[in-house]
Amino acid sequence: MRVKTIATLSDGQALDRPNITKKYADQLAMAQRANKKKRVTAIQAKIKNIRKDWNYKTVKTLCDQFDYIAVGNVSSSKLVKTKFAKSVYDASWHGLKVALGTTAIKRGVTFHVILEYWSTVTCSACGERTGPSGLRAIGEREWICSGCGSSHNRDVNAARNILSRCRALHPVSGNLKREDVKH
Repeated sequence: MRVKTIATLSDGQALDRPNITKKYADQLAMAQRANKKKRVTAIQAKIKNIRKDWNYKTVKTLCDQFDYIAVGNVSSSKLVKTKFAKSVYDASWHGLKVALGTTAIKRGVTFHVILEYWSTVTCSACGERTGPSGLRAIGEREWICSGCGSSHNRDVNAARNILSRCRALHPVSGNLKREDVKH
């Protein structure tokens, strides 16, 4: 199983990069079978550096593009205990969230982490909890609200809900020019 996108913005833009772990899996396996510890360490360091570089470049772009950033408090530590473990490690959500927080503070961007409970199943238009729920429904990416008839992408809907909850809890005076990021 693979996490489809690393993050989704409330405007529908998806942030994704190639699966770094998968790209280097054959090289890593070969070095491990040959018991070449230095080569294994070098490959693992390369994977880590590629993830970190992508995170910081993405964070810089987001902080340049947005004045207000709200992030859901997705628990990577709980997700690594599921069948998504490799994909969650490769997504490096914790590293992205930490980099986003520190860079946002340095650049004067408003940054908040907020609880994301029910964000994927609550309609961002009417507020009804009518979306697909449960483990069986996790693969359903599109759904229609039975309350108001709005059509939703699961990730975009969650990003909009996180942004609106955050703005309700942490209002900012003045006009905002920019939107938010989810995950």
